Amino acid sequence: MKKLYAIFGFMLLQFQILAQTQSPAEFLGYELGDRFTPHHKVVAYYQHVAATNDNVLLKEYGKTNELRPLMVAFVSSKQNIEQLETIRTDNLKRAGLMEGSPELSIPVHWMSYNVHGNEAVSSEATMMTLFSLVDPENDSSREWLANTLVVLDPCVNPDGQERYVNWYQQKMNQVLQPDLQSIEHREPWPGGRPNHYLFDLNRDWAWQTQVETQQRLALYNEWLPQVHLDFHEQGINSPYYFAPAAEPLHVQLTDFQHEYQEIFGRNTAGYFDKQDWFYFTKERFDLLYPSYGDTYPMYNGAIGMTIEQGGSGRAGIGGYDAQGDTISLKDRIIHHHTTGISAIETTSSIAGRVLEAYEQYFAESSTSPSGTYKSYVIKGSNPPDKVRALLDLLDKNGIRYGWSGKSENLNGFSYQTGESGRQSLAENDIVINAFQPKSVLTQVLFEPEPVLNDSITYDITSWALPYAFGLNAFALEGRLDAEQDYLKPDFEPNRPDKETLAYIAPWNATQHVKYLAALLQEGIRVRYNEYPFEVGGNSYPTGSLIITRGGNAYIPDFHQKVTDLANSFEIKLGKTQTGYMDRGKDFGSSHVRIIQEPAIALVGGEGVSSLNFGEIWHFLDSELKYPVVILESDQLNRAVLQDYNVLILPSGNYKEELHPVLTEWVAAGGKLLAMEDALDLFADREEGLLQTYASEEEKETFESMVSKGSAGDKTAPFLEKERLEISTYAAGAIYEVQMDTTHPLGYGSEGEFYTLKNNSNRYALMEDGINAGYIAGQESHRTGFIGYKIKPLMANSMVFGIEPMGRGQLIYMVDNPMFRSFWEAGKLIFANAVFLSAN
Repeated sequence: MKKLYAIFGFMLLQFQILAQTQSPAEFLGYELGDRFTPHHKVVAYYQHVAATNDNVLLKEYGKTNELRPLMVAFVSSKQNIEQLETIRTDNLKRAGLMEGSPELSIPVHWMSYNVHGNEAVSSEATMMTLFSLVDPENDSSREWLANTLVVLDPCVNPDGQERYVNWYQQKMNQVLQPDLQSIEHREPWPGGRPNHYLFDLNRDWAWQTQVETQQRLALYNEWLPQVHLDFHEQGINSPYYFAPAAEPLHVQLTDFQHEYQEIFGRNTAGYFDKQDWFYFTKERFDLLYPSYGDTYPMYNGAIGMTIEQGGSGRAGIGGYDAQGDTISLKDRIIHHHTTGISAIETTSSIAGRVLEAYEQYFAESSTSPSGTYKSYVIKGSNPPDKVRALLDLLDKNGIRYGWSGKSENLNGFSYQTGESGRQSLAENDIVINAFQPKSVLTQVLFEPEPVLNDSITYDITSWALPYAFGLNAFALEGRLDAEQDYLKPDFEPNRPDKETLAYIAPWNATQHVKYLAALLQEGIRVRYNEYPFEVGGNSYPTGSLIITRGGNAYIPDFHQKVTDLANSFEIKLGKTQTGYMDRGKDFGSSHVRIIQEPAIALVGGEGVSSLNFGEIWHFLDSELKYPVVILESDQLNRAVLQDYNVLILPSGNYKEELHPVLTEWVAAGGKLLAMEDALDLFADREEGLLQTYASEEEKETFESMVSKGSAGDKTAPFLEKERLEISTYAAGAIYEVQMDTTHPLGYGSEGEFYTLKNNSNRYALMEDGINAGYIAGQESHRTGFIGYKIKPLMANSMVFGIEPMGRGQLIYMVDNPMFRSFWEAGKLIFANAVFLSAN
């Protein structure tokens, strides 16, 4: 009897614990949708639910730049929660990443919310969904959780969400004000969409440049779920979108990945139809670019889906749409909640098929890859620090590679020439092939030319890693296995030597820029050479960093500091005990230039591209750890610009009144970097060198090419107009750029750079300026979509140029050299402009 009472008492205690779980309204003190919830309260509610339910487990997986917690909740039956590690390792076994056979049949259904901070309905909806899953009166949830593990990430971008919510709370009216002219619907620059460094985290999945993504993907790849939903908001005049996705759909997607989306779409449509809610499917949101919250899971064996509610940051807690209807936060919350529940129901209802298809995906793709190219070779002759950056990205994504270990000639596709032919394989080359668990992801990231079954895409159309990292590489249609496991070469630390007159560092990778930035931060003078030189039997190319004992006598422990910093970046230094060169210019020559320490001001504010601003800010502040002052564009007229010798204008629209202010500063000795649309401020002026066209004749010819339409164009159906418009559009077209290696802007490039062109901007080669990087001809196009009308214009056009002005210079960058921070090779070009040019 005592035992029976004990059991009864335990059951009563469990019931009391569950009964203590408060609804979001009870816990927060207001109904969901009455206002936006600060991030710390969302976290607190998740902690409350986990503390009062034995079938919920919280895991903090990291922190943001502003030190807010990143976390997920695992929700399932109590029995499944007790077997979490088995469920996790079962997934890895199904994917071929672990040996053995799965023990359980529990699919992992992952849902991510609020990757864009001002799409803040997501974090509200996730609290409603979490409560519905633990509600003891919800029989459906209990049934689904019996055979499904649900993972909820309540806020992927806490810093952006908090930026938006804090601003909105200050501006909102107590009485609902849906007039979109009201201040609460006019979010100021830079908006809450991006993270702390103003990056779009939904485009960072594969590249993992941001701390939020790095920490989330480390956890994601420990689990590799079967289903992933990514919750968003779109424009206020769009209703609601859910899968199936739109064309183009990547050719490597499986039949079941398509079928699941169809099953889910029809199931969700049933819920929406009952409520007379409008929605659309199979439009706008495609599955091509590999770094989204839907495509990255797709290329990792899951079913990935983007979910979009109309409203976004502009709607606030309620705003009028074009029909005059109020789009309320309450409605948006229930829509997202309904979609999430529909997805969980779908996964649970076909759990066995989901797991079977998942296992089949990895088995088939790793043994019989379907893509054109099956193997990829990174030449061992590439600069090792550039290769190291690529291998770091492969490691983050769980992609395997190894040493070639043999020499032979093969037929393959050269990324550099864009042609197939005879390729030479060497023993120290690195081999990556698609015969591995991450087969599809490998092929997608390395494919030279993604297949486009529709040219209207939501994002860029090319991203091949050898171009992004500036590496000599080739691809093979057949299987090539690595003969040896890759072992990172041991780094032999540099040792301080008081007899050394100068230490010499390479300059061809971001790692070397970090080293230079650290040296300058320590007050150490650094030089670079304008001509190659030889000394002591060693050869050094143009642009090598020279750290001399002379001129640094004021640095305590000079030798120790120089070598310690080099060791921290694992950079092998050359040494010499003489400044007399066997070949080339001696260290006292005027052609061995001192690097002037940059005092950098970066311009932001209204009219400036927040994304381009963020890329630059993140590179300087986070990667290089180098100080940068941020000025708003509207204060440039009043700022004491003489305090800075480098001024950076990200892409944007700048007021005409700034032109005389900036050019006067440049003429007095300043260096101004203008990127993408910022060039408009300086282009086509009588007194300037930057011209769109080289002559009036060229202008007439090119403008007629763009404006001229065939008879078919003029009479095309109205609904085909969008397709005609892309004839003047570039969507991630990769071009080979010829770099002038005698100018500092081209140092470390070995004469070529691959630019990612995302605009139709083109400028003529400058007559009296320096064309440091240019597109030679139409044959320079390597891959990616560019409209047929503007493609001919790109031949003989400038990409990177320098216009001398008085004692200073204007540096023009027609394309963004470090797009989304994953275009690694461009970081060196940008660093050349900031640190070396015009010293």
